[in-house]
Amino acid sequence: MDGALYWPSVFFWLFAAIACGFAVAVVVTANIVRMAFYLVLSLAATAALFFLAGADFVGAMQLLIYVGGTLVLLVFGVMLTSQDRFVSMKTGREEMWIAALVGACLLMMLVWAAVSVPDWQGLDRAAAEALPLEPTAAPIGMGLLGARVDAPDRSGYLLVFEIISVHLLVVLLGAAYLARARQKRTSAV
Repeated sequence: MDGALYWPSVFFWLFAAIACGFAVAVVVTANIVRMAFYLVLSLAATAALFFLAGADFVGAMQLLIYVGGTLVLLVFGVMLTSQDRFVSMKTGREEMWIAALVGACLLMMLVWAAVSVPDWQGLDRAAAEALPLEPTAAPIGMGLLGARVDAPDRSGYLLVFEIISVHLLVVLLGAAYLARARQKRTSAV
């Protein structure tokens, strides 16, 4: 490159560092609520990496399903059934060393795979600017609102997400009901 700052690379390394840093924080933190928060941040940074790669739909699904749905269930599950032994988890020193060894091996393998591909070494600025880009956020946004611009004869994604949100609400209400029933039963005994 001609010495100019290439912003997509800067943002890639920033979001990659955020995702990896908070993933490590998930592993080393003992408090489950903090683990869930760090997992939200790590998954959100991963979604940002998908958006940078041009995979808008995968990034949107990462945010909606993992960050929005699964972690809300995890946090509510922890808060509704919080008992002292589940709020804080202690990891043994041997388990941490094994996890660090497995993680380091996986990281070395991924870095080797990324560096060994010659097409990933980057383009010069002129070649990157010459690539044709198609906007994908507008069709996905319209599909989420209920109107598909790529296939007008098909319905949008709105009904699917409404069904998923109602399902998550029913699961949360069921968890709250079960936690309350268990709490009444233990206080009566």
